[in-house]
Amino acid sequence: MSHSREGRHGHSKSPSPRPSAASPPRARRSRSLSRSRKSRSRSRSRESVEAYNPGNNLYVTGLSTRVTSSDLEKFFAKEGKVLECNLVLDPRSKESRGFAFITMETTEAAERCIKYLNRSVLEGRLVTVEKAKRSRGRTPTPGRYQGLRERRGTCSFIQCILLLIKHRAFEG
Repeated sequence: MSHSREGRHGHSKSPSPRPSAASPPRARRSRSLSRSRKSRSRSRSRESVEAYNPGNNLYVTGLSTRVTSSDLEKFFAKEGKVLECNLVLDPRSKESRGFAFITMETTEAAERCIKYLNRSVLEGRLVTVEKAKRSRGRTPTPGRYQGLRERRGTCSFIQCILLLIKHRAFEG
């Protein structure tokens, strides 16, 4: 039986390079390591004072599509004063997307909500209540395509240089 170095499609394969005793061993690096030494966050938000949650903002999931903001306010008012109720709605149908953010007056009231309302039933659905990761939601997107950046007021490097040259030609 003869062994050939041909692959599945008839192409010849070259043998794998073997480390020789003369060459020094190379350090192997994982491909998943970041090229920079600084660790970078992949999140869109910057850690800021505004985004820090002092503990009174709650994230509520598992809501029925029939739930309204007033239903949520009444439900959470059992454990303390509700400052703000932000029920996230589908932009087209205007019905609940199944989650909300509730801001309680105090962290103690928020902790009571987590303790007593987490895994409770609202409108026939088991809801989950936990501390939100941020004190406020992300800045909403406009919800429509606004075109390429060059057409929205910013320009590419070359376009900016051409504009600068044209501007200076008019000055003098």
